[in-house]
Amino acid sequence: MTSHAPDNSRRRFIKLTAIGLAAAPFANALLSGTAGAADAVTEADPQASALGYKEDAAKAEKRTDATAHCANCGLYTGKAGDATGPCAIFQNKLVTANGWCTAWVKKAS
Repeated sequence: MTSHAPDNSRRRFIKLTAIGLAAAPFANALLSGTAGAADAVTEADPQASALGYKEDAAKAEKRTDATAHCANCGLYTGKAGDATGPCAIFQNKLVTANGWCTAWVKKAS
C-alpha cells in the first residue's frame, strides 16, 4: 500500500493568494504616501503667529527677500503649481504656496 500525502503546497499557495488579494486595497492605501485632508494653517494659529506667517508673502513685514515665499522654501513639500501644500514646520499642515514665515529657507536646487 502506498500512502498519498495531501498537496499542502498548493493549498498553502491558494490561501496566501486569497489573503493577498483581500489585503491589497489596504496595502495600497498604506503605501501610497498620500494623506487625507489636512488642516490649513491660519495666521491666527499660535505657532504661525510666532513665526510671522502670512498667507500672502507680500504682506509679510519681516520678509527681506522679495522672491521668498512658501513654494520656494526648503520646508514646503507641496507640488509645484498647487495653491497649498504641506509644510514641515507646521506638522505638515497646509500653507499657501504664496505665503511666508520667518522659518523660510531657500530650497536646494
